[in-house]
Amino acid sequence: MPLLFSSILRAPMPWVFAALALALSGCGTRSSSTRINYEPEAFNSTTTHSRTFMATEAQTCEAARRALLSQGYLVTAANADLVTGRKSFQPANEVHVEVEFRVVCAKEVAEKGRRSSTIAFVSALQDRYSLKKTNNSASVGVGALGSLSLPFSASDDALVKVASETLTDERFYDRFFTLLDRFLSPAEDEPPAPEPGVSVPPPATTFPVRPSPNRG
Repeated sequence: MPLLFSSILRAPMPWVFAALALALSGCGTRSSSTRINYEPEAFNSTTTHSRTFMATEAQTCEAARRALLSQGYLVTAANADLVTGRKSFQPANEVHVEVEFRVVCAKEVAEKGRRSSTIAFVSALQDRYSLKKTNNSASVGVGALGSLSLPFSASDDALVKVASETLTDERFYDRFFTLLDRFLSPAEDEPPAPEPGVSVPPPATTFPVRPSPNRG
């Protein structure tokens, strides 16, 4: 090793810099190869979390509210364009799962001669909690002997969030959309919007006509 170090010192300076650059590039290659190639979103599907209904925004969100209530969800917010609900599950003794459902109703631009429709955007967030136990042993001070630990202990149990994930199962959302469609009341027929630049004549006004007296 001393001979190698002395030979490097005796070498011309350009060769020394080239050797250092090669060593640094090798370290960078090793560090980059250990990185995780992660693609969070593909953005290749628009039907998993959305569905179009031939109804108004208020009617679609009202049907979504009833669909969630029918499945035991606790509705936390409900208005003409937004509905949120929450439901708790316990798949194991020390595991707690909560699913938060969110429905956004957005009006879709209606084509000429067609009724207005609404797009329902739905997402479900699943939070997973685990029971964490903390044991606390009791200790008592005994004069000059200091503190004495006793076998009596108390445990504090608490739920700790360990995972949070947006559900992406298409079958899960398909079942919800099918149930929403069952609760959806048919929208009232709306008159088609007039074409731009065409004035609509006002309705004709009629006046009652007095009956003429009978002539003998």
